Amino acid sequence: MALASATSVSAAPWRVIVTRPGREAQAWADALQARGVPCEALPLIEIAALPEPLALAQAWQAVPGHLALMFVSANAVRFFMAARPVGLPMPSCRAWSTGPGTRAALLAAGWPEGLIDSPHEDAPHFDSEALWALVAQRVQAAVASAWAPSKPSVLIVRGADARGQLAGRDWLALQLENAGLQVLQAVAYVRQAPVLTPVQQSLARQAVGDGSAWLFSSSEAAQHLLQACPDLPLSQAWALATHPRIAQRLQQLGCGRVDLVPAGVDSQAQSIKSLT
Repeated sequence: MALASATSVSAAPWRVIVTRPGREAQAWADALQARGVPCEALPLIEIAALPEPLALAQAWQAVPGHLALMFVSANAVRFFMAARPVGLPMPSCRAWSTGPGTRAALLAAGWPEGLIDSPHEDAPHFDSEALWALVAQRVQAAVASAWAPSKPSVLIVRGADARGQLAGRDWLALQLENAGLQVLQAVAYVRQAPVLTPVQQSLARQAVGDGSAWLFSSSEAAQHLLQACPDLPLSQAWALATHPRIAQRLQQLGCGRVDLVPAGVDSQAQSIKSLT
C-alpha cells in the first residue's frame, strides 16, 4: 500500500537496501536475494554488549519466578542467554517473542519449542499487539489463580540506546500491568548509531536518488541514516516500511515515497516485486 509518493522517485528499484543491524541485515538481504529481489545490506543500527553486565547477571537469578520472559528481538535472546551464569539451568518458564527471527533465536539457544509463544510466521504484523492476542488469556488465568497479595511477573528483555534509555515501546508493558501483572525490565544490549565508512556513505547518497528502495524494520535506522548523512535529499527516497508506525515516522522525516510491506520474508519479497 503506497502511503506517499513523489514524482522524482523512480517507479522501479535497482535494488533494495536492507537497514537491519549487521548480522541480520546480510542474512535478510540474502533471503530476499534468493527470492528474486536484488539487495544490498547497509546496517544502520549497531548492536553492542553492555559495558557493565552485572545487572544482567542479577536479572538471571530471578528468572525461575517469572511467568514469562518477553524478548523484543533476536539480539535480546542472544545477549541475555550469553549472560546466563554458569551452573544456572535453562529457564522452565514461557518465552514470548513478536516474530519468527526472535523465535528462531530462542530455539537456537535451546529454549523448548513448547514453551515459546510467538505470532505465526504468516501473521500480517510482528508486534506487541499480535503477541498480546496470543498470551492475554494465559495472563488473565495466571492473575486469577495467584494468591494475594503476590502478583505474577513478566520480565521484558530489551535493548537500550547509547544513553541508557530503554529502546522500544511500552504498549505491552501497559497491557500486562493493567491485567494485574508485575512488569520488570532487563537491558541486554545497546543499540547505537553506526559509524559509516566512506564507501557506505557513498552508497547511501547514491541509493537515495537512483530508484533503490530502502527497507526499514525500525524507524531508528532512518534516524541513524540522517545522523550519518545529514544532507541526504530524502524527498527523492523510496522507503519500504514493515509497520504502519514506521511508515508514519518515515513520512515525518520527509521520505518521498513510503510503501507498507509485510514483515515475513516470503510475503515481503512478493510484495516488493509487485511494487516494481
